[in-house]
Parts: sequence; structure tokens; C-alpha cells
Amino acid sequence: MDTTQKFDQGVREDYAAQGGQKAAKVLKDHPGVYVPPPLFYIAFFYFSVLLEHDFPLGVAFLRRHNQQFIGWVLLLIGAGIGLITLFQFIRSRNSIVTIKSAHSLQTKGVYKYSRNPLYVSLFFLYFGAVIFWGNWWSIIIAPFLVMVMKLYVIKREEKYLKRRFGKAYKNYKKSVRRWF
Repeated sequence: MDTTQKFDQGVREDYAAQGGQKAAKVLKDHPGVYVPPPLFYIAFFYFSVLLEHDFPLGVAFLRRHNQQFIGWVLLLIGAGIGLITLFQFIRSRNSIVTIKSAHSLQTKGVYKYSRNPLYVSLFFLYFGAVIFWGNWWSIIIAPFLVMVMKLYVIKREEKYLKRRFGKAYKNYKKSVRRWF
């Protein structure tokens, strides 16, 4: 029996034992992140494009002949990490939707190396696009993107995972870094 099946069995037992109240509460509990995290990356990228249009920096460093190659490499790394993570979610029958309850704590596969591999993949996709198109504004506003992701998304998810999985999440958090 895998972790997901054990959890589902535990939910059914809790539901039967407590008249459905505890299990229903668990299934309704979620991190409370109502804006899909990829939208933050997209919004920041397009905001930087608008800034570049209205206030061009014109610095040639990002506009070299090999920039598109480097951009493609970062885009491919980001897509690869993202696809591996998505397949892991599909196999474990967990949801990547941040307003749904988690069925199991992800600790294997790419989650052995990062607690947030989907956000790492979005980071690579973002910077791959930045290098590919050569927009300095995207780099300048990137710290604000990281801050929004950390304060609005990751902190809420970590609080939820601690509440949901308790000591198992605390131990996982001690052994695996947030990003890399």
C-alpha cells in the first residue's frame, strides 16, 4: 500500500469514526493560495516587457549572439524539471492546484532535492525567457517576484503542510532545502 492509499484509508476511517466531520475538514483544508503561482511569473514578465517598452534600458550585454542559445538551455531545464514534477504528481494522485487538499507529502523523486521543484522550474523558464529576449527589466524586478512567491505562496504552503502532515513535514523540511 503506497502513501496515498494509506492516507485515503485513514481518511475513510476518520470519516467513519467521527461522523465525517474531521475527514471533511481535512479534505476542505488547503494552503489558501488563490492565485495560481505561474500567473505571478507571467505577470512579472509581461510587466517587465511594458517597462522595457516605455523605459528602454538599451544595455547590449543581454543582446549577444549566444544569448538565444543560453535562453533555450534555461527554458529546456525549466521545462524538464516541470514535466518530471508534474508526472510525479500524476503518479501520486496529488493535485498541483493550490486550493485543493494534498493527499500525501511529496518527498521522493525531485522532492529529494528541492521542496519546491515546480517553482524552481518556473524560475528557470522565467530566466530562460529573460535571456532569450534580452530584457533587463525582468532581471531588475526578479527580486520582487521571488519575494511575492516566498511571502504569498511558499509561506502559506509551508504553513499548510506543517498543519497537514505535522512531524513528517518538519523532518522533511530539515533535510531538504526550499529551492536547491
